[in-house]
Amino acid sequence: MAKETVQVPDDGDFRSFREECHSESGWSLKHDGSGIRVWVQMTEGDRALHRIKCRMFCKDVCSETLYDVLHDAEYRKKWDENMIETFDIGKLTVNADVGYYAWRCPKPLKNRDVVTLRSWLPMGSDYIIMNYSVKHSKYPPRKERVRAVSVQTGYLVETNSANSSTLTYLAQVDPKGSLPKWVVNQSWQRLAPKAMKKIYKACLKYPEWKHMHAPAYKPWLHPEQSQLLAIQLSELAIQHADSLENIDESGIPETRDDKADASDEDSVN
Repeated sequence: MAKETVQVPDDGDFRSFREECHSESGWSLKHDGSGIRVWVQMTEGDRALHRIKCRMFCKDVCSETLYDVLHDAEYRKKWDENMIETFDIGKLTVNADVGYYAWRCPKPLKNRDVVTLRSWLPMGSDYIIMNYSVKHSKYPPRKERVRAVSVQTGYLVETNSANSSTLTYLAQVDPKGSLPKWVVNQSWQRLAPKAMKKIYKACLKYPEWKHMHAPAYKPWLHPEQSQLLAIQLSELAIQHADSLENIDESGIPETRDDKADASDEDSVN
C-alpha cells in the first residue's frame, strides 16, 4: 500500500489487506504452537524490514469484543505492558484518524515510536483495522526515541461463531536502525506469539472491565461520540524511512529478560 501522497484507504485497500492476510504465497511458517501461527516474508535481503503475519484462534471471544479491545485506548493502558504512551492527534473521517504510539523494545535497544494514519472498516461480520506512517509537523521525532515507520500494519478480525473468532495480525514495519539478528529472530520466535496471547487474555477480561468504565462509549462504533478535532490531509505527509536518522544497534548483544516470560508458554485456548 505504498503511496506518494497521504490518502484515506478505500474499499479496494481494505480488500487487498484482507487478501494478503489469507495469502500463503511467499510466506514462510516460522512458529506453530499454543494456538498461534507466525509467518515471515523477508524483503530487501538481510535488512530488518520484513513482513510478519500472526494468526490466532480465539475460543470464547466473539469478534465484536476482539474489535473493541483493539480499538479501546483506555483499556490498552491496562494490558499492554510494552506501551509507553498513546494518544489521538485528530480525526480525518468517521473511520480514520491520526495517532501517536510509543513502545518499549527489548533491552538494551532504544524504544520506538510512530505517528500513523489509522482506518477501520466493518466488513459484514468481520472487521479490519490498519495503519501506515505519516508525518505531522507538531509531532516530530523525539531525541529519546527512535521514530519507526509502519509501511502497513493491521488486524483482520473474523467471526467463526457467536462466541469464537480468528485474529490475523499483518505488519511491515521499518524499525529504523541496523538491528542485530537476534532481534529479528525474537520477533517471530517469542515476541509476536507473546503479544497475541496478551490480546487474547485481555479480551477475556474486557466485558467485565468495560461494564465498569463508560460501557456505552465506543466512538469506533458510534462516530458521533468522538470528541477529536478534525484535521486535514494537507497537514500530513508520507513518512519515508530514508528521511529519518538511522541508528546502528547491530552490535548490541542479547540480554534475556525473564521476568515477563512466566506465562509465555501458556496456550491461548
